[in-house]
Amino acid sequence: MAKNAKQNEHYVNNKEFTAAVAEFNEKCKLAESKGKTPPKMSNYIGECIYKIATRLSTRPNFINYTYRDEMICDAIENCIQYIGNFNTEKSNNAFAYVTQICYYAFLRRIQKEKKQLYIKHKSLEQSVLFNSLVEGDDMGIGNNVEIGSDYMNDFVKNFEAKEVKTKEKRKQAKGVEKYF
Repeated sequence: MAKNAKQNEHYVNNKEFTAAVAEFNEKCKLAESKGKTPPKMSNYIGECIYKIATRLSTRPNFINYTYRDEMICDAIENCIQYIGNFNTEKSNNAFAYVTQICYYAFLRRIQKEKKQLYIKHKSLEQSVLFNSLVEGDDMGIGNNVEIGSDYMNDFVKNFEAKEVKTKEKRKQAKGVEKYF
C-alpha cells in the first residue's frame, strides 16, 4: 500500500503531550516539596488543552449551543486546575484525561444554562401573573402577552420533574439504614 504524501496528522500528539504533562507535574511536585510556588504551565500544554476543548465542542452533541465559548472556557479552567492530578503510573494517556475533564465541564455548563433558562421563564411567568393580578385583568393572564410556547412549558415541566426525582433520591436511605 502506498502512503499518501500528506499524512493524516492528529491535532495533538498524545505521546508528546503526555510527556510534557508528566514533566510539568514533576516540576510542580519538586517545587511543592521545596516550598516554592509551582512553575508556569508551558505554552505547549496550554495550546493542547485549548485545541482539545475547541475540537470537543464541535462534536454533534455540543455544536448547537449558543454558549459554546463559555463551555470551552470552563473546560480550559478545569483542565488547568486538575492537570496536576494526572498520574503517569496509572495512565499514559493525558489526551484522554484532558478530554474527560472537558467533557464533564461541558455537561456542567449545559446544566447551569438550563437552570438559568428555567429561572428566566419562571420569573417571566410570575411577573405576567403578578401584573395581571395587580391591574385587575379579568382574562387571568395579560391580553397581549403569551407566557410561553409549548416547548418552554414542556421544558419547565421536565426540569421540575427532574428536580423532584433528584430530591427523592437524596432523601432515600442509604446503606444499612434502608434495612431498618
